[in-house]
Amino acid sequence: MKGYFALVLHSHLPYVINHGEWPHGMDWLYEAAAETYMPLLREFRQMVADGISPNVTIGITPILCEQLAAERFKDGFEHYLAIKIKAAEDNREEFAAIDNPHLEKLAQMWRTYYESIRDQFCALPERGIVQAFRQLQDEGQLEIITCAATHSYFPLLGTDESIDAQVLVGKETYRRHFGRDPRGIWLPECAYRPSYEWSSPVKEYHRTFLRKGVEEFLFKYDIQYFIVDKHLILGGKNRGVYIDRYESLKQLWRQFEKNWTPPPEQKERSIYQPYLVSSTGTGRVAVAYGRHEESALQVWSGEWGYPGDGRYLEFHKKHFPGGHRYWKVTSAKADLADKQEYYPEDVEEALENQASHFAELLEEYLDNNYRATGQAGILTAPFDTELFGHWWFEGPRWIGKVLRKLNRNNKVQTITLGQYLALNPPREVISIPEGSWGQGGFHYIWLNEWTEWTWKHIYAAEDQMVRLSEEYKDKADATQRRILNTIARELLLLESSDWQFLISTWSARDYAENRVSAHKEQIQTLVRILEDYDKNKALKPSDEQYLAKIERVDDVFPEVDFTYWCKLRE
Repeated sequence: MKGYFALVLHSHLPYVINHGEWPHGMDWLYEAAAETYMPLLREFRQMVADGISPNVTIGITPILCEQLAAERFKDGFEHYLAIKIKAAEDNREEFAAIDNPHLEKLAQMWRTYYESIRDQFCALPERGIVQAFRQLQDEGQLEIITCAATHSYFPLLGTDESIDAQVLVGKETYRRHFGRDPRGIWLPECAYRPSYEWSSPVKEYHRTFLRKGVEEFLFKYDIQYFIVDKHLILGGKNRGVYIDRYESLKQLWRQFEKNWTPPPEQKERSIYQPYLVSSTGTGRVAVAYGRHEESALQVWSGEWGYPGDGRYLEFHKKHFPGGHRYWKVTSAKADLADKQEYYPEDVEEALENQASHFAELLEEYLDNNYRATGQAGILTAPFDTELFGHWWFEGPRWIGKVLRKLNRNNKVQTITLGQYLALNPPREVISIPEGSWGQGGFHYIWLNEWTEWTWKHIYAAEDQMVRLSEEYKDKADATQRRILNTIARELLLLESSDWQFLISTWSARDYAENRVSAHKEQIQTLVRILEDYDKNKALKPSDEQYLAKIERVDDVFPEVDFTYWCKLRE
């Protein structure tokens, strides 16, 4: 055996329940469930039925768990599937009327597809997607890891208390949904920061203090490992997975590239082994696995990645009404008007050949490492889950084929990150620089001229939360606690890194800007309600109505406690 392969999937969507439907809002959640989560669940369960353990490490963020478990989602998802089924039937009749038997056949394909997703979903106990993944973990078929509560971007948060609360709420939410504590975490945007004297990057927000390293928070909550991009382990340049998809990111990168210097190369290190990470020398460490960049780009390169194969389903071109897709990629450079009709039977050869190619590449990479070191290393391949199925319709089937081929390979063994850590605990302690997995590996996607204003609101709200926590921790009555806990939830939602990403990519800019403004304004109103309550010792009827509305709309993290934001004293 020459080495191990760890497929790591990161499943995440921002909180959208009660915050819009289409084009931005709940439809994101429905699409991801129908095109990614349910197909992957079906693929994994079929593998298990065939006697093959997927051995996948899959992250499901706390805020996504909360949404998938909500009755509002479950009922809405069934309604969404019914609409998609009806649209497919309407399309079939439309294509029959114009005597296009091929498109008529494709419309029937979509009807069958969504009917199968509906039947699969309704057959789950309590229609529970999260529970179904939990069952696979309980059976030892895969490992589920956690994330920050709302996917906040750790290096730019303004207080250590905010990171502490994000990790704690993430761990609590994981325990509630999965009945155990998490062993690993996906750091939002794979963004790590060490301990150092930090100054706010926002000029109007003056602050300098000695920040804790991310590994200190993980150690505190007994979270053993995380994943970072290759350049944080090995130094040198890196390639972002999104820059080829968004012209706005290319524009931003051109501004930042001239002032960016890649970290020095660390030639004595290997991407095929994990390391203990410490930035303080205190013994508070966590294990870092590095992303294997070459294999990741083989999947997602805009120039030569597998999903760009002309036979696959085109993501961007849709037929309205209904939004179903009837065209193939044709060519990565083809305009939408030039896309040709999709032929499902043509993708079978592509899937088979590309799954074989990827499995052979993994074996080659691991064999080369084995020859060089004499050690069976681990190749860690992390991806956003939604890229499979949603962006790349055939992706879940490709994953299944790759894992099945590796199951028959006596040189490469699939493994979860937790399993590998138990078998091969690292002993070497290293320090790594600050960074993320964006192009260039730094913060420009989340902090730039378009997003700087969002951080002013976040920093002000974080400071206010710490102040209120300290003021009320020993004296809050039931009503004050209720208001403060609601403020805490609004802060968590405000801190989501999705807002800056959506603004920077222009993919849903107005929606993201409105969400930042809404959560900021709701925090301010709740603070005013708290102050009025303190004066009057009672809630005004209008304030009670407002508070109840916010509790109903942003109904997440029932265990949250405002005292999580009390000043850290260790």
